[in-house]
Amino acid sequence: MTAMRNPGRGRNWTAAAALGLAALAMAAPLLWTLLLSLKANDALLRGTASAFAPPYTLENYADILGHSAVFFWLLNSTIVSLGVTAGVLCLSSLAGYGFARLRFPGRDIVFVLVLFGLAIPEQSVIIARHQMFGALGLHNSYGGLIFPGLAAPFGVFLMTQYFRAMPKELEEAAWLDGASRFKTFWRILLPQSLPAQATLGIFTFLSTWNDYWWPLISATNSRMYTLTVGVASSQMNFAQTNGLGFLMAQAVFASVPILIVYVIFQRYIVAGVRAAA
Repeated sequence: MTAMRNPGRGRNWTAAAALGLAALAMAAPLLWTLLLSLKANDALLRGTASAFAPPYTLENYADILGHSAVFFWLLNSTIVSLGVTAGVLCLSSLAGYGFARLRFPGRDIVFVLVLFGLAIPEQSVIIARHQMFGALGLHNSYGGLIFPGLAAPFGVFLMTQYFRAMPKELEEAAWLDGASRFKTFWRILLPQSLPAQATLGIFTFLSTWNDYWWPLISATNSRMYTLTVGVASSQMNFAQTNGLGFLMAQAVFASVPILIVYVIFQRYIVAGVRAAA
């Protein structure tokens, strides 16, 4: 009778149940990974169904401290992700300001060419990029892992649109006070673009941290592996592994930094998704 008097309440319960099931489906692999990481490898050899029953142990996490190169991979991922993020923010801001505020011959054509980069898949240029970086001797180096990520058409597009939306009166007031164009950009417009830069920086960091394709090709020395490549190289055949718990513990360990970033910056991530929509 209550549902009949208030049909909106019934729809809310249905939506909540659907969202709950979707959340459970997405969380199930994460929970499965965590349970596997807490089981002894001997127990997992008899069957992975034992992951749902005690006893649990932390020995796989203790083994990471003594027998894994995961800390080198963590350092590499941190350096590469921060390097790419800083470079993308710097270059995208400068390019976005140039396309939005400066007038030069061929500006619109160059901007369209930049936007074509959004439609070109990375796989289509991977051979040419591999040969070019090989000729420059950049494989197995931080430069080889960072430089390809600096080409960010989405970042240029985002910052261009953001600078175009700013009122021109801000620049004109600064010019009347005698400020140069670069000082106007650096002191007036750039601080106003912090919300867009925060969104771009977070998405760039997350995508670089999770990148697997290019680090797998460029870094052949295990000391230069990033976390994604290093954890995958620990056991290439999941079905035949003898250290499944250790492998899952490394996966959980590798996920912790990115979860921390998400928890700290989730407000900006949600705002960025809304802005992109």
